[in-house]
Parts: sequence; C-alpha cells; structure tokens
Amino acid sequence: MHIFSALIMKFGICNEVFEGWSIDDSIRFVAETGYDAIEIAPFTLAQYVTEVPPLERERICKLAVDSGIMISAIHWVLIKTEGLYMTHTDPIIRKKTSNYFCDLVDFCSDLGASKIVVGSPKLRNLLPGVSFNQALDLAAETFMASVRRAEDKNVTICFEPLAPSETDFINTAEQAVDFIGQFGSDSFKIILDVKAMCSEAKSIPEIIKDSHPHFSYFHCNDENLKGPGFGNVDFLPIFKSLKEVNYDGFASVEVFDFEEGPEKIAQASLSYMKEILTKI
Repeated sequence: MHIFSALIMKFGICNEVFEGWSIDDSIRFVAETGYDAIEIAPFTLAQYVTEVPPLERERICKLAVDSGIMISAIHWVLIKTEGLYMTHTDPIIRKKTSNYFCDLVDFCSDLGASKIVVGSPKLRNLLPGVSFNQALDLAAETFMASVRRAEDKNVTICFEPLAPSETDFINTAEQAVDFIGQFGSDSFKIILDVKAMCSEAKSIPEIIKDSHPHFSYFHCNDENLKGPGFGNVDFLPIFKSLKEVNYDGFASVEVFDFEEGPEKIAQASLSYMKEILTKI
C-alpha cells in the first residue's frame, strides 16, 4: 500500500477518464501512477455486463492483481442500457431493472470488486403522476433482489444522492440514508460525492459526519466537474472529516470534464490528494 494512502484511505480513479484506451492500458497506467485502485464503468467494456464473458472478467481481475492494484468498484452502471428504470410504474420494467442489478452484483464480484455505485439520475426521475413517496416504494422493490444477492456475494451497493439539477429523486445524503435504512442491510449503503454535496445546504464536513457510518464509498471531484485540485473546493476540511469518522475506504477520482487529458488528470489529482494528507 502506498505510504500516503495508508494514513486514511485508499485512492482510486474511474476508468472512463481514459477515453479510447484499452482496459489493459488503463489498469497499467493507473498502477504506474501510484493509485491503489481503478474504478470501472461497464459501458467502457460492453453495452451490458452480461455481454462480458466469464473469461474476460477473470482476465481483467487478474491483470489488476498482477499490476498491484485493486478494482474498487463499478459505476455508471445503467449508461447505454435500454428499457431499464428504477422508479418506473410498469412492473415489467422494474423486474427487468431488478434482474439487471443482480447481474451487476455478479459482474462486480467476478472482477474482484466490492462496491457498486448507483447514480443514473435520468433513470430514477419521478414519472408524471408519481409522488416522491411512491417512487421510494417503487425503488425499494427494484433493489430488493440485488441487495440480497449482494449479501451473498460480499458486495455493497452504494446509492448516490445527486443534485436537483441532475434528478428530482433523492438529492441529499439524509434522504439517501433514509432510503437505504429500510433494508437494514450492510450490503446497501450510500456513496458521498463531492460535486453532488456542493449542492446541499449543509457543509461537506457536516454531511460526512452526519452520514457516518452509512456511506461506504467516496468520489473526489470539484464543483466545476474536474478533478480534485482543479477548482475551488478545498479538500483539507473534507479529508479531515473523513479521518475523524475513521473512513478507511476508497477515495476515487471521478471527473466529467476531460479537458486536461487523462494523464494530467490522473497525476495531478493524486498529487493534490497526497499533498492534502500531509497537512492533516
């Protein structure tokens, strides 16, 4: 384990930043740069995880191990899929979505990963005539089977609160904690994302403290959609709060603006986060 990341957490980065790269080259570069893990968006491998054969899953897992890093999680799990919707009123669509989340759990486990990040804001928005409380019930039904599968596979599904500009269903960490709480399962937690938390009335350190121990993953980015250190968000109080709650999971870089290019994004983000840790 790298000396800096051992102090609080392990550092990862999402693979879609390496747009156009093979998964092999992405894994090797992430390892050489000094990260502890890579986080994989399934759409970079196939439209559906069911299209990634067992031997390829095994090969990717082995390549990460041989490179000296972990696959920390999968995310952007519904991108490019069709006919799926978390809060749909049609039971056939919900069943299809429920079944696919079970497929995602299996895929995550096969890669040797342990977390699934569920954002997908457009596929959980309230449909016309559906209230927030009704959507909560519909979503709970959608996740029931995959949470049970996750318990069997030692995988944790992490639901992501997102800004009102992205979705109208579950915008705060408090709402997300309430939602996952009804399952009473250690395999259903939330993820905290810096960009998303910037939209809340609470400060990010407050959200971190209030959400502990219900969050199991952490995304590092800036409100400007770039990596940590590329904008105005100060990560010192954020990392201090993570330390105070004894968070020892992954802090994974997720960006949406690739202007600087993958190499600079990866290298500068990690350098900034390591520098912040030296100040704690």
